[in-house]
Amino acid sequence: MSGWKENIRVGDLADAQKLEARCRRCGHTHYLTRAVICVSPERDFLTIAELEQETPCKARGCRGRVRLSLVRQDDLSGFVGGLA
Repeated sequence: MSGWKENIRVGDLADAQKLEARCRRCGHTHYLTRAVICVSPERDFLTIAELEQETPCKARGCRGRVRLSLVRQDDLSGFVGGLA
């Protein structure tokens, strides 16, 4: 099954875009940016799914698998409308 993680490559991310990495074992959360991920040029071609498979938890002594999700950049706004 093909999802968004297989369709988006690290090189497609904006410079300010963040990925949230939450550990499946201990629940620790850390954030990844394109600059942190792309320590070598060939890492631009990794899909998000491939990156998820090779990214370990950063919590001390855990090294568990993480789940990656995109962090929204736009400001959340409430419903702007009303009755006429």
